Amino acid sequence: MGGMLAGTTVAMLGGDAREVILLEELLNQGARVRVAGLGELPPREGCTIGADAGAAVRGAAVIILPVPGVNAQGMIHAPRSREPLFLDPELAGNITAGTPVLVGVAQEYLKETAARHGWLLVETAAMDEMAILNSIPTAEGAMMLAMQELPITLHGAAAFILGLGRTGFTLARILAGVGAGVTVIDRGAADRARAYAEGWPAFSFAELAAHIGAADVIFNTVPALVLTPAVLARTRAEVLIIDLASAPGGTDFAAATALQRRAMLAPGLPGKVAPRTAGRILARIYPHLIVKCLERPSALSGGAPNAVAG
Repeated sequence: MGGMLAGTTVAMLGGDAREVILLEELLNQGARVRVAGLGELPPREGCTIGADAGAAVRGAAVIILPVPGVNAQGMIHAPRSREPLFLDPELAGNITAGTPVLVGVAQEYLKETAARHGWLLVETAAMDEMAILNSIPTAEGAMMLAMQELPITLHGAAAFILGLGRTGFTLARILAGVGAGVTVIDRGAADRARAYAEGWPAFSFAELAAHIGAADVIFNTVPALVLTPAVLARTRAEVLIIDLASAPGGTDFAAATALQRRAMLAPGLPGKVAPRTAGRILARIYPHLIVKCLERPSALSGGAPNAVAG
């Protein structure tokens, strides 16, 4: 079979509905794919499905880990698998130094393992194209949660967005489109100016406590503690907080509970609310990324075998 990945051996470990769609595209592009921990799949030419993760990765040109990656105990995200799948020392030892390892989000366990074994670790969620495309299902999922949990409509609600990055901007634009009153909190003067140009009031985090009391709903996208006990104490009793940052989020959830504020951590929404769309995003990006990794790894890593591309 032809395609940009013709003759390339790819190992896929774990994953959910997104990776099933990605698998189809890799096969369409001519890759030979070995799969472990992705559950029951129909037989396909060029695809080897088995439970032996070690055999899957041995000699593979590229390793693909699921978007949520590997947790602090080394468990690979594999909800479709009957048995837990671990990136343990034995499995890691089967992956050759210099091998590109693609993952959405890399936690410290994976980063340390990649550095120890000299892999080319590529964190795709940090890439602009991936993040911008994923911001759409993330924003829609966040709005769905807000509509389910709020006793009022988003139209006319005071919606605070913490962080006007790729997700924050898409969310702000969609919220404004349904008639919410959007207020932006961002540390960057340029991003606050961009918010002002869109017609959204914008303040720095130094001003957050002074304004947060006006919020009906707060969407946090900042992966650092910004909703501290002091800030939470200034919020309305009926406020809803939806934290979209990667775990542990940017909210002091213990303080929120003590203050009886409704706060939820909701990372990874694309795979939960729109897995088919999220899978198509992977299918759009990964084949080209694999080619770049194999042809010009230094362009992604700066020459370091364990660098994270962002």
